[in-house]
Amino acid sequence: MSTTQTRQIAIVDDDDAIRDALSWLFASRGHQVLTFASAELLLADADPTRFGCLLLDLRMPGLSGQQLFTQLKAQAYCPPVIFLTGHGDVPMAVQALKQGAMDFIEKPFNDNQLVDLVEKALMQDQTLRQQWVMQHQISERLASLTQRETEVMHLILAGKLNKIIADELNISMKTVEVHRARILDKMGVKSAVELASLMKEA
Repeated sequence: MSTTQTRQIAIVDDDDAIRDALSWLFASRGHQVLTFASAELLLADADPTRFGCLLLDLRMPGLSGQQLFTQLKAQAYCPPVIFLTGHGDVPMAVQALKQGAMDFIEKPFNDNQLVDLVEKALMQDQTLRQQWVMQHQISERLASLTQRETEVMHLILAGKLNKIIADELNISMKTVEVHRARILDKMGVKSAVELASLMKEA
C-alpha cells in the first residue's frame, strides 16, 4: 500500500487508435501509461490500486466501463476514474458521476483539457491514497487489540478516568493501567489525547 507509482495512468478502450493516441499524449507529458483493450484485461493483468488515474471508455464489448467501475469500487481502494464518452453517452456518464466517478470527457476531446483533468485526478489520488493507507494502518492496529483492550479503549475515548473504568469493568486499577499502556503502545500513540485524534482521523 505504498504511495509510489501513483503517477501511472491506465487507459481502457477497445479502440486501438484512441489507446495509441492517448498513450503518446500522456507519455509526451512525462506520465507512465499502461493501456488495455478491454475491462477484462485490466482486471486480469493489473492491480488497479497501482494507478493514480483510470481513463475508461464507457461503451466496450464485454464489460462496459460502467460495469468495470462498479467492480473497482468494490475493491479496497479505487483510484479516480474519468470516463471517455461519445455524445449519446452523456446521461450514462452523469449517472457514473453520481456513483463516484471523478469526471467524464466527450470524444473527440481537447488534448490540453484532458491532460489537465487527468493531472487533477492524479493530485486527488495522492490525497485519497494517503487517507486510505492511514485508515488501513489504524484498522490493523485496532485488530491487534484484545476484546478487553477494546472495551477499555472505548471508555478512555469517552473521557473516563482509570478508577471509573475499573469500577465499570469490575477490574483493578492496576489492570486498567496495564491495559491503557498496551493500548497506547499498540495504537502507536503516547496519550489519550493522541489516541482520540488518531481515531478521529480514522
